[in-house]
Amino acid sequence: MREGQNHVIYRADYQAPAYWIETVELCFDLDPVKTRVLNRMKVRRNPEVAAQPLRLDGEELNLARVLVNGQGTSFKLDGNQLVLENLPEGHEPFELEIFTTCAPAKNTKLMGLYTSNDSFFTQCEAEGFRRITYFLDRPDVMASYTVTLRADKKKYPVLLSNGNLVDQGELEDGRHFAKWVDPHRKPSYLFALVAGQLVAREQRITARNGREHLLQIFVRPGDLDKTEHAMNSLMASIAWDEARFGLPLDLERFMIVATSDFNMGAMENKGLNIFNTKLLLASQATATDMDFLNIESVVGHEYFHNWTGNRITCRDWFQLSLKEGLTVFRDQEFSMDLAGSPSARAVKRIEDVRVLRTAQFPEDAGPMAHPVRPDQYLEINNFYTVTIYEKGAEVVRMMQTLVGREGFAAGMKLYFERHDGQAVTCDDFAQAIADANPGSQLAALLPQFKRWYSQAGTPRVKASGHWDAATGSYTLTLAQSCAPTPGQPDKDPFVIPVALGLVGADGQETASRLHVLTQASETLSFTGLAAEPVPSILRGFSAPVILDIEYTDAQLLALLAHDSDPFNRWEAGQRLGLARALGFIAQEGLAPAALQLDAPYVEAMRSVLRHPQLDAAFKDLALTLPSETYIAEQLPVVDPQRVHAVREAMRLQLALALREDWEWAYEAHKDNGAYQPDPVSVGRRALAGLALTHLCVAAVHQGDTVWPGKALQRFKDASNMTDRFNALSALVISGHPLAANALQRFHAMFRHEPLVLDKWFALQAGAPDRGGNILPLVRQLVQHPDFSLRNPNRARSVITTYCNANPGGFHRADAAGYVFWSDKVIELDAMNPQVAARLARAMDRWRKLAEPLRSAAREAIARVAARPELSNDVREVVTRALAD
Repeated sequence: MREGQNHVIYRADYQAPAYWIETVELCFDLDPVKTRVLNRMKVRRNPEVAAQPLRLDGEELNLARVLVNGQGTSFKLDGNQLVLENLPEGHEPFELEIFTTCAPAKNTKLMGLYTSNDSFFTQCEAEGFRRITYFLDRPDVMASYTVTLRADKKKYPVLLSNGNLVDQGELEDGRHFAKWVDPHRKPSYLFALVAGQLVAREQRITARNGREHLLQIFVRPGDLDKTEHAMNSLMASIAWDEARFGLPLDLERFMIVATSDFNMGAMENKGLNIFNTKLLLASQATATDMDFLNIESVVGHEYFHNWTGNRITCRDWFQLSLKEGLTVFRDQEFSMDLAGSPSARAVKRIEDVRVLRTAQFPEDAGPMAHPVRPDQYLEINNFYTVTIYEKGAEVVRMMQTLVGREGFAAGMKLYFERHDGQAVTCDDFAQAIADANPGSQLAALLPQFKRWYSQAGTPRVKASGHWDAATGSYTLTLAQSCAPTPGQPDKDPFVIPVALGLVGADGQETASRLHVLTQASETLSFTGLAAEPVPSILRGFSAPVILDIEYTDAQLLALLAHDSDPFNRWEAGQRLGLARALGFIAQEGLAPAALQLDAPYVEAMRSVLRHPQLDAAFKDLALTLPSETYIAEQLPVVDPQRVHAVREAMRLQLALALREDWEWAYEAHKDNGAYQPDPVSVGRRALAGLALTHLCVAAVHQGDTVWPGKALQRFKDASNMTDRFNALSALVISGHPLAANALQRFHAMFRHEPLVLDKWFALQAGAPDRGGNILPLVRQLVQHPDFSLRNPNRARSVITTYCNANPGGFHRADAAGYVFWSDKVIELDAMNPQVAARLARAMDRWRKLAEPLRSAAREAIARVAARPELSNDVREVVTRALAD
């Protein structure tokens, strides 16, 4: 199932493998041009499957030798599979030896074994191990691995693989070796190998159980000073998992390695995590607050996989959310627990929901919509999606809501007791949580709850209330529905936990409860009320649904001022902003420059900004307008340039109307002492940055040079990357001429820092489009000496930022943005199909576009789809986009 083979895989067709692999002994002679791989396996027939040939997966391998029990044997190559028929009878293990070679230096796909900056790395999830040796490359085949690495000692002094180092020494001709044994059985996708010129930060720890462990973070020389935060995050992750779930570190050592060439963010290979440098390296001079928070989250995520993904893994790739959705939930809980205060926890929750709404909800409504547990795929790499990860995490969160925090911990304990060391399914996990909580609503509703795994799409909950003043009663009707998605025209009702409350006009809460919606429509009654309440529904975003409710401005203003639930307080402000944006967009004769925000809305935003009790981080979120992507999703037909123009005009109105308030906010929050990435300091810097942006936007409009000058000075004087980059962003976003000088200075300061240059590229590619200026700039950026299409981080910084995150600049009337997109998808596909396929997703929502953009977009997609040599990764995306 590779390039050129349009072979759809179906979940219903799952069969256990005809053979099991018990042990694997791998010996690598590492060479960039020709690496030799000797693979000795103990294989046995599966007695529960009818006798059949052994079919091993392989890609771009040169096969030199195949031996069975030390003897030559007949074989054939069938496409990308090695087929062995004359194998020993019976069910006793036999030894299979395969000798192959591969060319890591030519591996631009960054899957399997490849080289980056004169070092060797691997990426085997989902199907990369077959690019290293012939194997049963599927997650339900779990084996014990012994790995010997041989290489030139001067070029590759560090030799790493999974598990524990049991032997090392010198060889002839300046070579050396290292032998690693992994004490835990694992599937092939968790195999890892690293060799190169690396240095390590080391830390020895003693776990709660008294066991000692060695923690190591390996990086290129010169980057060691950027690993302290990652090490602290790793230690915090280990301590948290043991305290919260009783899950200890199970290896003598735990290693993390950074590489700048990586398709993903990071990979949880057993005991040897490989990270994209973007999510590992940080110092206050080179990384923003968001970088620090992302590193903490991802280091936690990959470590938590040690149990939820590695010790218990997926039976097949349709169960991907078994490990990813659960582990995203765990890393979200980890970050919230570390945040500490209720306010900081709420900010984290809001940030997670913003990702869900701006990325996952559109996916649910587009051609690539799929259930959390898909039923079919052409290319599994395309299903590492926000649905699998973020929506999958929401499904797990709803389980915790239904059984409680302690009940969920009990369910996790039962899950490990039942399935440790196994490859299992999403059903097995849900059953364990329910069985550990027999009296819970989850246990009672489990078959219906599991529709979250099998049905695609985002449910909508329509809420309508009725107040009876005569009786002092309030009734609230909740009705659920879910739109058709590809292959699923009709949907059955979901189990939807709805956390809700009633807020009085004086701000007092008169009711609070969790209602579990299971029917198409249900009505709740509240009595003994003195006045009509305002319903606060879906508190804490208790379910991943769209809430349809006709709030009045007065109701939203009351929630914004008084709701005890921080999420719904933020949501009220977002609804107020969204209503105005949609109203302005609908007024076809209204030029964006002529729009005026009403006084009640402006005053509400001022009250949030000046509120003495609200945290700065919450204010930053509440005062940030809904994104262009989110606004567009609320429209049946979209003109992205009008959406962009209206949002920019609204930002200008807020900048002008609140100018004195922004000045106060900036002066009150700009100074924070010695740099610390703690929640309070992060929030203060974020609010100061937001204020500075609005002050520069207002200044450009009014012809004032004071605040742009202050922004440039802030840029020059900043003691950390967050403040420096916020100042640079303020100049770029406002379009002030000083931005050019600051961008030039920034490049000169950080030209030897690849991750910082990624920020420099992305800021420009994502800047507001003024008169069609962004695409010409993007074309210049891809010709820049520091740009490389082969590096995924750099390609994403320019091309993906422009195509995915700059709708006003991308959706041009002349369709030149679409031509650029198709050119780059085709060019990338030839070298790295995974990166190309993710870029191809920029056109998922083309059917919502207004004409003539819709026709132009379809033409660009069809141009890509017509390429005969297209990879399965990209072909699946574009053909589904074009399908009716």
